Amino acid sequence: MSDHIKIDKEFIEQLQLLVDQGDEQSIQEKVVNMHPADIAEILDVVNLEEAKFIFRRLTDELASDVIVELDEDVREIFLKAFSAKEIAEQIDNMDSDDAADIISELPLEKQQSVISQIEDKAQAQSIASLMAYEENTAGAWMATEFIAVKDDWNVTQCISELRKQAEDVSYVYTIYVIDKGKQLIGMFSLKSLLFAKDNDLVKDLYMTDVISVNVNEDIEEVAKSMKKYDLVAIPVVSDDNLLLGRITIDDIVDVMEDEAVKDYQMASGISEKIESNDSIWAITKARLPWLMVGLVGGVLGAQVIGLFEHQLGTFPEMAFFIPLIAAMGGNVGVQSSAIIVQSLATNSIDMGNTYTKLLKEFGIALINGLACSVAIFFIIWGIQQDLKLGTTVSISLMAVIIFAGLFGTLVPLVLHKRKIDPALATGPFITTANDVVGLLIYFLIGYVIYF
Repeated sequence: MSDHIKIDKEFIEQLQLLVDQGDEQSIQEKVVNMHPADIAEILDVVNLEEAKFIFRRLTDELASDVIVELDEDVREIFLKAFSAKEIAEQIDNMDSDDAADIISELPLEKQQSVISQIEDKAQAQSIASLMAYEENTAGAWMATEFIAVKDDWNVTQCISELRKQAEDVSYVYTIYVIDKGKQLIGMFSLKSLLFAKDNDLVKDLYMTDVISVNVNEDIEEVAKSMKKYDLVAIPVVSDDNLLLGRITIDDIVDVMEDEAVKDYQMASGISEKIESNDSIWAITKARLPWLMVGLVGGVLGAQVIGLFEHQLGTFPEMAFFIPLIAAMGGNVGVQSSAIIVQSLATNSIDMGNTYTKLLKEFGIALINGLACSVAIFFIIWGIQQDLKLGTTVSISLMAVIIFAGLFGTLVPLVLHKRKIDPALATGPFITTANDVVGLLIYFLIGYVIYF
């Protein structure tokens, strides 16, 4: 059982002092019962030499678990300090999916060297086959370790085989049933096995309605299936229904976290997944494209204002409400697109009738627009007693809110249909477009009312 230890500054300083003293035994006593994730956190905080010293004091199995728990950026730096043979020794103790992920992060020439030095040749072959699958498919995320039994076995034979297979499987959630051709035909739980009699046959125990995924299916779709059916593991099959592996809930949690981070960053105008400790160039490259989009939008907005320069010169009070019109349009657009993007991500939206969704959003925008327009009209009337200005701003605000709501709804739906990540629609694109169009609407309505 792992000990939960508070990793604070004092604990890190004590550990660093033991490293300086070369006290291997004390270090082992401190970390041997810690959770791999806690040890990974320590290795992230200390410097590289200290991390290597601590790491080499770990047992082989614990060391392998710690490598899996390290953040990708930290692991990349950490593994550079180890030879291909040292990495191969750690790979021997990992599940195939974790091993494939870690090896794929290495430079190409080092990948081949590590695989060639893995002692378990069957595992090496499994890892190589997993690395051949396209990224973000079920095949790339599955583990080839699972429990499978034949349908013509009895319970006694089944238990005997399970004991052999379980040595290579970290967690046993489900027992899969295959036929002589290794095709998946059913599954049953450990509970069913425990309550069965010794002479009962597997074919009398298993369920045939197995939810499985194709090896080439997108991992996000796999995550949706597991969420929908409350699964902790799901079998992965070939086009011919051959059982190839399984994907477990811990991997799906990682998928959902990665997707949430990606969508959040994209909505914030960051085009690539980055971390705060990435290089200046990497962060700049991810953020600059959408800043340029905002820059272009700003220039277009300035051009719109320039077109109505005479109008502003005659009625300068209109300039006071330019920020309000732009901000409200951007806010409404982001709200509308965020709801649609969330619904698309959770599969809780019917893609059948776009017109119905637009009509619903029109109703929502109309109510919100009326409320905001009435409020701003009385605010302006109370402050300036200017009927024309109050009418211009209130009508413009209502028009902008309706446009932004419809635009924010339509864009993610169109992107989704064209197989483009709809999260793009919740970022600077929507805000910038609504700023420009909102200003144009404002000045056109102002022109009609004032002139």
